[in-house]
Amino acid sequence: MAREIEVGPAAELLPGTIHRADRYAVGNSQDELFAVTRRCRHLGADLADGSIDDNGCLVCPWHGASYDVASGRMTRGPQGIFAKIPGLGAGFKLLTRFLPLGRGTVVKRDGKVFVR
Repeated sequence: MAREIEVGPAAELLPGTIHRADRYAVGNSQDELFAVTRRCRHLGADLADGSIDDNGCLVCPWHGASYDVASGRMTRGPQGIFAKIPGLGAGFKLLTRFLPLGRGTVVKRDGKVFVR
């Protein structure tokens, strides 16, 4: 059986929130719970410090790259100065087609959220 990590009370995981749980960023995107590995593919920022955008994607706190939380794929490459580097965003998006963020399975039990 896979190891379960307790995230916390389900009542605290409101839409738009993200919590740390060991190697995962666990959040609520549009009333759907998700768990993805915490390190951005660009420069390793902690995605648990990120945000959820209007499209339900997880946004990197450092350079604004965004990830589809269901697939782990990057949907928008790094922004700011990095957006001006030709091919950088497309390269990272391509990378995450083959190496998406890892994903965990989120379960609710007895009013608590767990990831495995």
